[in-house]
Amino acid sequence: MSQCETPSALVQSQGLPKSAEGDPVFAEPWQADAFALTVHLHAGGVFTWTEWAEALSVEVHKPGRAEDGSDYFEAWVAALSTVLCSKGIVDAKGLEALQQGWQRAAMATPHGQPILLENDPEYAA
Repeated sequence: MSQCETPSALVQSQGLPKSAEGDPVFAEPWQADAFALTVHLHAGGVFTWTEWAEALSVEVHKPGRAEDGSDYFEAWVAALSTVLCSKGIVDAKGLEALQQGWQRAAMATPHGQPILLENDPEYAA
């Protein structure tokens, strides 16, 4: 078996959702969005895959992370935030403001409706 065919310990973690065939899958749509955004930014030349892998590794191995991998995509988003801040794409203050806007939008969105940033009562187009 090649190194690429050898599943990592994280992929074998009990906390990660799996398909009927046992392959890892996204548990929530936002996880797929975070994955796609990362791949898109890499393809656009915003960062190298080595830079990405290093940032993700740092986040995944931080003390306090779930040993079962259940917070993997939280680590993924934290790593993406770190990379984007380090590249000057966004600053920490701007990122925090955007996160707060999405939280307000979620609170203001009626149940069953899509959460849109425009639903933030403080949103200014």
